[in-house]
Parts: sequence; structure tokens; C-alpha cells
Amino acid sequence: MTALIVVTFLAALAFDFVNGFHDAANSIATVVSTRVLSPRLAVAWAAFFNFVAAFTFGTDVAMTVGKGVVHTESITVAVILCGLIGAISWNLITWWLGLPSSSSHALIGGYAGAALVYGGTGLLIGVGLTKVILFIVLSPVIGVLLAMGIQKITYRLSRKASPRKVNQIYRKLQLLSAAIYSFSHGTNDAQKTMGILFALLVAGGQLSVHDHMPVWIIFLCHAMIAAGTLFGGFRIVRTMGMKLTKLEPINGFAAETGGGVTILAVSELGIPVSTTHTITGAIVGVGLDKGWRSVRWALAGRIVWAWIFTIPASGIIAAISYWLLGRFLEG
Repeated sequence: MTALIVVTFLAALAFDFVNGFHDAANSIATVVSTRVLSPRLAVAWAAFFNFVAAFTFGTDVAMTVGKGVVHTESITVAVILCGLIGAISWNLITWWLGLPSSSSHALIGGYAGAALVYGGTGLLIGVGLTKVILFIVLSPVIGVLLAMGIQKITYRLSRKASPRKVNQIYRKLQLLSAAIYSFSHGTNDAQKTMGILFALLVAGGQLSVHDHMPVWIIFLCHAMIAAGTLFGGFRIVRTMGMKLTKLEPINGFAAETGGGVTILAVSELGIPVSTTHTITGAIVGVGLDKGWRSVRWALAGRIVWAWIFTIPASGIIAAISYWLLGRFLEG
């Protein structure tokens, strides 16, 4: 059992790294596509603010994942391992296809899928899953509306300035908006792995479900997601920042700020929202503000299908993993 706990612990850290690697595009796509920063500088900037987020915002999101989706006290280490296999597998598939799917939903889908095969629907917590599914729709919509609103304000404030001056100002401001977004990404996404590690330690008998999150887990998860971001998933950067709509620095500022504010507000409520859905919605929002034809809707449709399939696909992979592997590990 001790060896299985160690393997599962390492798998959780691997997911955290892949999460940062996969979702680096969320943090840097706009700042790279507007040529404010080179890809390598952009991922370093994002990784720094991913890690800094460890010092703020508590662990409400982690606790929602750790004990608000599945009855943690009733599952096993093997269930968690197979859930992670489902999440990591789906993340790598969508990274290879260049599709910005949600690492958060992959993790929750995998966790729920393995638990379902292990103990049936009674292990799932309906209220927690409903909140997650609700924000599949709400987070991109909020991102669209906030980004559109911010862009309208920035256009109004900049209407008397020359295009050259506007670009100069917003190239500098994009450093701030990219920092806000990367900070929000670290705040929400690193906490999801914290929740899984908390569930693992409860299942392994190291913690009680009523304990607080250990500080060393907080720092470790933020360090791993920052390392993954530093590695950078550039396949998805091209999709997010260059193919969905054409971005100038003023648009990038509006998208990053709108997306970042949305994620920070939802994190304060303890909801594990998809940072991918939110920034994609924000980018579509600034595109829509320039006109319906400014958005490449065929690509947006492919992205939405990836969103729809994420929870069931990662859940199915995790369920198969438990059926093939997990049952034997229980012995």
C-alpha cells in the first residue's frame, strides 16, 4: 500500500506538471500573439505568477475537489490513481491535437469515472458535480461579457490617441494583464491537484477528511504547475492566440484582464472553474466586439466539442483503467 501511495502521489504531481504545460497557452497566448513577449519570456513570466499565487486566496477550491465531488472517506488509493490516469491521458491527447480543453474537468471527470466503477453513483456528490458542470457554461459566458466590456472601455479611453501610441501603452499594460491572468490560473488550477493529494492522504490513512490542507502540499503544487508552465505547451498557443481571432495589444489586455478577474472571483467562491474555458470565452469576446466575422467559428466549434467530451472522455479512460488495473491493485 505504501508503494501505491507513493506512485499515486507522483502521478498527481505529474498531472500538476502536465496541467501547467497544457494550460501555459491560457496564460501566454495573447501576450505572445501580440508580440509583447517572446514565447520563452512569456512562459517564465507566467510561471512566476503561477507560483506567487501560493501565498494568497486560501484552499477553498482544493477542498471542493478533495471532498466536494466524491465521498473521499469511501474511496481508495487505486481509485485516485486511475482517475489521474484518465485526466493525464486526455490532457496529452488534446495537447497533441492542439485543442485547449480543460485540465480541471479532465481531473474531475477522471476522478468521478474511477469512483463510479469502484462504488457506483452513491460515491458521487451531486451538488459538487452540478456546480462544476454549471460553470462549463457560465465561465466562458462571463469571460465573453467581461472582456467585451473592458474592450469597449479601453477603446473609448483611447479614441483620441494615435494607433502607434495605443499600441505602445497597451504593450506595457499587457504585462500587467498577463500577470493577473497567470496569477488567477495558479490560484485556481494548482488547488485542484492539492485537492487530489488531500484525498489521497485521506484514503491512505495519513489525514482525516476534517483536517486542514498541509502547507507543504500548497507549495509543492504551486511549484509543479509553475514548472509545467515554464516548459510551455506551444501547440495550443497557436490555436488560442493566433487562429481564433486577430489580436492587438489592446485586445490582449481586455481578454487577459476579463479572464483573470472572472477566475479570481470564482476562486473566492471555492469553485474549480476551467481557466481554459474562461480565457477562450474572453478571446472570443474581444473578437465579437470587433464584429461577428472576426471570430473563426469553425475552430471555436472544435474547441466547444473538446469541452463537451472532456468530462466523459477522461471519465471513460479512468473507468477502463480501474477495470483493467485498479481492481488488481486493491488486492
